[in-house]
Amino acid sequence: MRAIWSGMIQFGMVALPVRLFGATEEHAVRLHEIHAPDSSRVEHRRFCRAEDRQIPYDEVGRGFSMPDGTVVPLSEEDLARLPLPTKQVAAVLGFVAGTDIDPISYSKPYYAGPGGPGAERPYALLVEALARTGMVGVAKLAIRSRERLALLRPRNGVLVVQTLLWEDELREPGDLAPSAPVTDRELELAEVLIRELRGVDKRELHDEYGHALEQLVAAKARDGELTGARTEALPAVDLMAALEASVQAARAERGQ
Repeated sequence: MRAIWSGMIQFGMVALPVRLFGATEEHAVRLHEIHAPDSSRVEHRRFCRAEDRQIPYDEVGRGFSMPDGTVVPLSEEDLARLPLPTKQVAAVLGFVAGTDIDPISYSKPYYAGPGGPGAERPYALLVEALARTGMVGVAKLAIRSRERLALLRPRNGVLVVQTLLWEDELREPGDLAPSAPVTDRELELAEVLIRELRGVDKRELHDEYGHALEQLVAAKARDGELTGARTEALPAVDLMAALEASVQAARAERGQ
């Protein structure tokens, strides 16, 4: 793995040199853009409006648009001189219970590795202390051209830096919550069903979209048509009857 950030995690008077590595990789199935009438590939080209011509990548820079419409060019050297302490130091602002952080604010996880031989002991100390207390550290750091809040939490003996969305990046649900009442008996059966269906082995689960897409492509290449499972509308069922039948089916599945 290649480090995408190097710097210090500072908690109290302790400075811990670390390097951050991507902790996840998504296996997305990518479809190409094509010109529908002849199936040829569509290209996206860099085009300069002022000179009315296509330009090479080495002529592409970045800039900031001012309110009056003028653009201020910014070079990599300019951005490197940003007066931002969090570019190199992630200072822990405090420690909170992990359950106090709503998972909706989770953004991207990174593994933090010790940044040198002298970092081994403070690294091990922080990971073990977090594991024992059940607390997480809340820090602020600048990564990938953005300043983010981040959680420091242990996972299998390794420190994870989990970036968070800012409060103003979270949407309120509005009036999505239903107002329909439920009975005590319905709630009791729903709780029983949740207990009966408790536990999921994620290792047994796989993304089936890629396989289904391969079948579709193979059928289309043969000038055939893939016969897929049709999704039928579920019939209206009495809620209590559905709950009772679900509990019985779950118990039968578990051999009770």
